[in-house]
Amino acid sequence: MVAMKARELGRKGIVVGDRVALVGDVTGNSDTLARVVRVEPRSSMLRRSADDTDNTDGIERPVVANADQLVIVTALADPPPRPRMIDRMLVAAFDADIEPLLCLTKADLASPGELVSLYAPLGVPYVVLHKGGDLDEVRRRLLDRVSVLVGHSGVGKSTLVNALVPDANRAVSHVNAVTGRGRHTSTSAVALELPEGGWIIDTPGVRSFGLAHVSVETVLAGFPDLVEGTVECPKGCTHLGEECALDAWVETGHADPVRLVSLRRLLASREGAADDD
Repeated sequence: MVAMKARELGRKGIVVGDRVALVGDVTGNSDTLARVVRVEPRSSMLRRSADDTDNTDGIERPVVANADQLVIVTALADPPPRPRMIDRMLVAAFDADIEPLLCLTKADLASPGELVSLYAPLGVPYVVLHKGGDLDEVRRRLLDRVSVLVGHSGVGKSTLVNALVPDANRAVSHVNAVTGRGRHTSTSAVALELPEGGWIIDTPGVRSFGLAHVSVETVLAGFPDLVEGTVECPKGCTHLGEECALDAWVETGHADPVRLVSLRRLLASREGAADDD
């Protein structure tokens, strides 16, 4: 079935995950035509900036609408994990008010311990996958939810999707032995219904994730134990400099120092270049 956007919607874009109203032939049969006449209000919108350093006109790229869980898929080896990219995706999850989930693949090649400990202070839930292992824990966390999967090419995202939805037929990439990068095999986002209930939205592999649209306040909101400590900060404080009042807040025992380190790591990722390589 083909669904065309009605002229009445004007320039209003439609993205994967949108809930819409259709008129016309809605049987779903091949060679039928329907029109999208209304886009329902969105509960969330995962976005990324076109580029952190070239966003003066406010360009943003919608990734997916109405997801309630962001599954950050990263390999533990081949290719190695890229914490800066993970940090940026976590910031995007905070901005969209979407719950994050770390999905650590290829645990048969490397231990997850170091990466798990890095994100433990943030309280980010995680699952660890081995080649040929069962997917019960992943299925449990995806059940009856709308989850968007993001990650670099070559981390096993398409392989995971094919295992969760046997008839998905997503193309699988291989990692280049020289560059350590995977090929972009998925070229567009697609929503797939899970047999057990819920939806997953598979997205193309990414090498950058711009955050120019995300404010410092948005990131800070993910650290409620530190928010009160910013009251004494100077106006316009980035919470990265020496004048930040959070250092004194932590030194006087109001919060765990590790939490401040995590906050500043995420804030630094927001300020840095979009490409993590």
